[in-house]
This record gives sequence, structure tokens and C-alpha cells, in this order.
Amino acid sequence: MNYECIKFELTETTAKISLNRPDKLNSFSVQMHTELADALSKVEAQGVRVLLLTGEGRGFCAGQDLSERQMSEGEVDLGHTIETYYAPLVRRIRAMPWPVVVGVNGVAAGAGANLALAGDIVIAAESASFIQPFCRLGLLPDTGGTYFLPRLVGEARAKGLAMLGDKLSATQAAQWGLIWECVPNDDFPARLEALCEHFASAPTRGLAASKYVIQASLNNNLDQQLDLERDQMRILGASADYAEGVDAFMNKRQPQFKGE
Repeated sequence: MNYECIKFELTETTAKISLNRPDKLNSFSVQMHTELADALSKVEAQGVRVLLLTGEGRGFCAGQDLSERQMSEGEVDLGHTIETYYAPLVRRIRAMPWPVVVGVNGVAAGAGANLALAGDIVIAAESASFIQPFCRLGLLPDTGGTYFLPRLVGEARAKGLAMLGDKLSATQAAQWGLIWECVPNDDFPARLEALCEHFASAPTRGLAASKYVIQASLNNNLDQQLDLERDQMRILGASADYAEGVDAFMNKRQPQFKGE
């Protein structure tokens, strides 16, 4: 597939996807969804050790391109749009067995904001912002927004963001715990590269287990979570990366993880 709405780079260890409709603030079209799904299939088929998702231009993603929806044509089935495009995208990102780094380079609004929150490590440039504008259209925060927001910032702030639609600065988002880090604009590209380099040589299997178990904790009680930790630690304890990590620690050297 020839990509027009995204940029895609794939190496042995790293996949980089940039949403690429800068004139539309990288808002989602059907074509962008199709290209993104195709790129993710390539990543899943090959396997990597880190995926970076970011945007081109001055925005990360402004959500759905409303110009694609012609209300004059009759009732729009938004449930179909969610079921066909947004829900599968969020599920794929959350299930990926490697870290997903999201670089929010500019405004992240609507589905774009909540797509960012589906990532594992979310880094935002200082000039970036997060907006839940659904309330201005008589809608609710989709693309996992009603799931991620209360878990990240609590019910009160989640309701405020959803029901007022106010802009949240990247600085405030980091202070609230909505994202991992806010960095100065000039340092943003280098910070993303450093994270990708870090994860490209990290113990990927262990990181994937951490991701899986932390996400599972949201629906487990303590006993279930302790059992899940036991089961995953049993698997990881038999891995080559664990043996390498212990040997490196005992011999005071840098580990050479294979990610297997």
C-alpha cells in the first residue's frame, strides 16, 4: 500500500508511524484509518521492540474529520464508525506485546486525544494540548476516553474534561498524571529518539508482561492480581533476558537483552 495519510518507517527493532494530514491537523479520514491499520498489520507481522506514534506539522490529531460526515445525507451511524475504525485501533494498540510510545507534538483533540492515551508512555511537547470537545457536539468521549480518563485523573477531573471541553495544557496534563512527561519543544524530538533507543535494547518480553498485568489490574481484585503476577513471573523467570540481567548485575556490566 502507498501511504498518503501517514508516514511509516520499519526497522528490525523500531516502528515509527506519523499521522500525516498536517493541513487538517491530522484529523482522521477513512483513508487514514485504512493506511494506519495496514501499517499496524505490518508491525504485528514482523514484530519490533518499540512502536512510536506521533504527528506531522503543528498537531498530533484533531480527531474525526467532520467534513467526511454529511449530515444532509441523513442520520449518521456513529456506532458503526466506532465499531469499524476506532475501537479496533485502540484494542490493537493496547494489546501490542511491546512498548507503544506516543509523541504528542501539538493539539490532541477528541479521538486524537484518547488515541494518545491508549499508548504506554505518552510524551508531549510543551506547546501541545489535550481537548475533549465531544460535549460541544452533544456526544461523549469515545476512542476509549470514558475508560482512560477516570483511571488516569479520577472521576471528578474526567467529568470536568468531558462535560466542559476545556483545553488542558501539556504541562497540566503531566501534573495531573494524564501523561508521563511534558518536555520543552526544542527537546521533544531528541526525547522521543532517546526513548525509542532505550526500548530497542530493553527486555521487551518483561515490558510486555508489565503492560499486560498492569492493564489487567483494572478489572482484577487483589487475589486475582497476585495470582497473575505469580504466573507471569514464573514465565519470565525462565527467560533468557532474566538470566542475562542477573549475570550482568553480578558481573557489573551492561546487559545485552535480546527481547525474547
